[in-house]
Amino acid sequence: MKNAETPPNAALIVAGGRGSRAGAGLPKQYRPLPAHAGPGHPGQTVLGASLQAFIAHPQIGGVQVVIHPDDKELYLNAIKSIETHDKLYEHAYGGAQRQESVLAGLEALQAHSPKQILVHDAARPFVSAALIDRCLTALGSAHGAIPAIAVTDTLKRAEAGRITETVSRDGLWRAQTPQAFNFMALLAAHRAAPPGLTDDAAVAELAGMQLALVAGDPDNIKMTHEADFATHIAIPRTGQGFDVHRFDAEGTAETIMLGGMPVPHNRRIIGHSDADVVLHAITDALYGAIADGDIGAHFPPSDAANKDRASVDFLRHAADRVAAAGCRTVHIDVTVICEAPKIGPYRAAMTQTIAGLLHLDTQAVSVKATTTEGLGFTGRGEGLAAQALATIVPSQMS
Repeated sequence: MKNAETPPNAALIVAGGRGSRAGAGLPKQYRPLPAHAGPGHPGQTVLGASLQAFIAHPQIGGVQVVIHPDDKELYLNAIKSIETHDKLYEHAYGGAQRQESVLAGLEALQAHSPKQILVHDAARPFVSAALIDRCLTALGSAHGAIPAIAVTDTLKRAEAGRITETVSRDGLWRAQTPQAFNFMALLAAHRAAPPGLTDDAAVAELAGMQLALVAGDPDNIKMTHEADFATHIAIPRTGQGFDVHRFDAEGTAETIMLGGMPVPHNRRIIGHSDADVVLHAITDALYGAIADGDIGAHFPPSDAANKDRASVDFLRHAADRVAAAGCRTVHIDVTVICEAPKIGPYRAAMTQTIAGLLHLDTQAVSVKATTTEGLGFTGRGEGLAAQALATIVPSQMS
């Protein structure tokens, strides 16, 4: 490694596969992640996100990437933002099979003398720092550590399209990466291993290494099929939105837009669009639930096309993004904060309007109002605000 203070752990990212099942005409590790993939990922490739997770981890001293010989240009484009990082080693070229690629990476890493190695599939871009921590910690009492998730589905064995038996799932686990090992032990095991082994744990097992099982992560999915690029959201999520607009100084209006409908009020709301704080707050809550930026990112005020635009357009766009993420909205809770206008007489109509726009039952939409007891800008009647929570779930969840 580089110096005495550099952590003695290295990561080996295997990125030599062709990934044809994911479609799109290029290896899946070089495909961009979906826009809702989460903070830090906008425009990032699958490989770029995987690399960033290990480079950012304080216990990783260096990262070795193994690529296909035909992918050098794709690789260099994918690492543009981090190519000069001192943790990123010169890439190595892999072989026809994953096992060959891992060995090539291990041989290249010898020059850096790591003590421990984490081997990770580039196609798992959502690896967390906590999972890396668990794998490294487990190496204190074993030759290797494998993250895995217990099999919960019923398993069947079949031949020629016919079920032949039900297989017991007792004691069965779905292995993930990164898989952590003593570096020299894994290198020796790979050098001696016969071909055809599907992961590094299998290589280590054959060499007689003692392997620990650590808790995997449901979000640490392997991007394999086209559907994986549509969503990686596996659990319910909640997003929060907040918006505020000020009133003009003079009473020049008859109505203002609130909750997608006109509400009588004599002071115009100042804003680039129609300034509907209720729909703006809900829209940002929906974007937040899928980690997809905010209204300004999707509809920048600098774009003249958004001048005086109906906020209904923003809400529908956010709802479409939620659907594209493989999710559906199940609940909206919004609070309007103002001294005037009074919201009570229009609460039911707002609820129906919002429910209709999002294809929800009115029981799934809560519209409330409060004041700040004369405090702050809303208390002085200078403007109004709204805050919202949006709850979404994966579309397949009942």
